[in-house]
Amino acid sequence: MRTYLVIFLQILLLTGTAYAGRTVEGMVKAVYDGDTVLLTTREESRLKVRLYGIDAPETKKPDKPGQPFGEISKRTLMYKIMGRRVTAEIMDIDQYKRSVAVIRYEGRDINREMVAEGMAWAYRQYLHGAYESEYITSETRARSRHAGLWRESNPQPPWEFRKEQKKRGKHSRRW
Repeated sequence: MRTYLVIFLQILLLTGTAYAGRTVEGMVKAVYDGDTVLLTTREESRLKVRLYGIDAPETKKPDKPGQPFGEISKRTLMYKIMGRRVTAEIMDIDQYKRSVAVIRYEGRDINREMVAEGMAWAYRQYLHGAYESEYITSETRARSRHAGLWRESNPQPPWEFRKEQKKRGKHSRRW
């Protein structure tokens, strides 16, 4: 059985969106930040999953600074799903070969909950279909309630933060 799963995952990585909509069950073994987790399947395969349609504040790395609410977002996701059996509805494979998925725990859409609690932005650039309006509406409500990261007057979206950090890295290498 493990061989079949490994073959399935390899095909999934090679074909990307052809396997959109497939569901994988697994135990959450690690939470890297507010939008990336590691699942271990029943067959002991490891699958790095990026949560679909959301972008959480960056956490501090040894060589990179973090954003306000980055650690809180990570802890919130840990509290929700760490050590729990979840399902991952795979929507795509990203440029880093991670599965991009909607994570569900006991029927709850964890991705949407992160946005609704102000722990992540609705990642409009990559949102499509039914999830688009649901996640954007959840973000709008979180903003109006000043929930989570919306307590700040003008929080910087992670995609802008990453772009700024990349630019700074290029400038520092010149000198």
